[in-house]
Amino acid sequence: MSSVHQSVDVDVPISTAYNQWTQFESFPEFMDGVESVTQQDDTHTHWVVKVGGVTREFDAEITEQTPDEVIAWASTGGDTGGHRGRVAFEPLGPDSTRVDIELGWDPEGVVENVGAGLNVDQRQVDKSAEEFKRFIEDRGAATGAWRGSVDDGEPGQPL
Repeated sequence: MSSVHQSVDVDVPISTAYNQWTQFESFPEFMDGVESVTQQDDTHTHWVVKVGGVTREFDAEITEQTPDEVIAWASTGGDTGGHRGRVAFEPLGPDSTRVDIELGWDPEGVVENVGAGLNVDQRQVDKSAEEFKRFIEDRGAATGAWRGSVDDGEPGQPL
């Protein structure tokens, strides 16, 4: 399993940072290597990613979601087995938030294994964290929001 971790402090309230992360279809605007994400329902998404010149498609399920605290997902099928992500949010003040990003996957083939060994994955996540900071601070507001909760893949009522 290959994994990367990065934190970024953004100068927006926690609800703004969190709300933007619920808008999966906007990920290509700030997440390096993500070509598209299609939200299929409250807990299912379809991803197209390109890392190291290799394009992969997979389906994922949101496994945990608590407004203003955490969003986590894991792949359920497709080209990338074992893909998972978790983003946690920590208030640093009324207008500042730490966004903690963790991604993991099982590299497949020579290109992906070499890329992981050369930290290409970490550099992509570092760049994505900085792009998210620029994106949300320049906008000052989220492009949308989903304030529901998810526990073990089961959606709950919006909070």
